[in-house]
Amino acid sequence: MSAETPAATGQFTRRRQQFRDWRWTRPFWAGLFVMFAGVPIMYFPYAHLQLGHLTLALATTGGAGSLIIGVLLVVLGFSLWFQKHVRVFAGVASILLGLVSIPVSNFGGFIVGFLFALLGGAMAVAWAPGVPAQPQPAQETQPQPQPVRETESGTAAPEGAPEPGADGSVTAGLLDKAPGAHEAGESNDLSGTSPANGANGRHSAG
Repeated sequence: MSAETPAATGQFTRRRQQFRDWRWTRPFWAGLFVMFAGVPIMYFPYAHLQLGHLTLALATTGGAGSLIIGVLLVVLGFSLWFQKHVRVFAGVASILLGLVSIPVSNFGGFIVGFLFALLGGAMAVAWAPGVPAQPQPAQETQPQPQPVRETESGTAAPEGAPEPGADGSVTAGLLDKAPGAHEAGESNDLSGTSPANGANGRHSAG
C-alpha cells in the first residue's frame, strides 16, 4: 500500500460528499429519467435491428418528429439539473412530449421512453426543496431557590422543615407538633359544664 492511498481515499470521499450535496438540492432523479426517456424515442426510428439474416428498419415518416421530441426531452432533463426553478414547466412539458411520442415515435419508443417521460415529469412537478433542520439549543434547568426561615436556635432552615425540639433533635419537634397530642394529666371530662362557659352544650344530669 502506497503512502498516497489515504490522500486519494480522502479526496474521493470529499468529492462524493460534494456530489451528494449537489444532488440533494435539485430534482436529480427526475432529470435523469427525463433524459433516459429521450434516448429510445429518438433512437428507434433510425435503428436497424438484425433478426438473424433479416434486417428490420424502423424508419418512418415521423423520424424527424421523433428526433425533435428526443432532443427536447434531453434538454429538459439537463434543465432540471441546472435550472431547478423551472421544474414545474419542465415536468409538464416532459409529460406532454411523452404523450405526443405515442403516435409519432413508434408508440413512444416501444413504451419505454413514454413511461420514463411520465415518471420523470411527475417527479419534477412533485419535487420541492428541503428545509435544513435547525439545531435546538439545549435549555439548562436552574434549580429554584427555596425560602429560608430562621429557627429558634438562630440557624437557617428551608421553609417547611420541622423545627428541632428543646434538646435539638428533629424528632422531639415533630412530637411536639403532632396533632391530638395532650399533656399528661389533662382532664377531658365535660360534665358540669354549660353553654354559658363555652363548653360543647352538654348538661350534667341532676
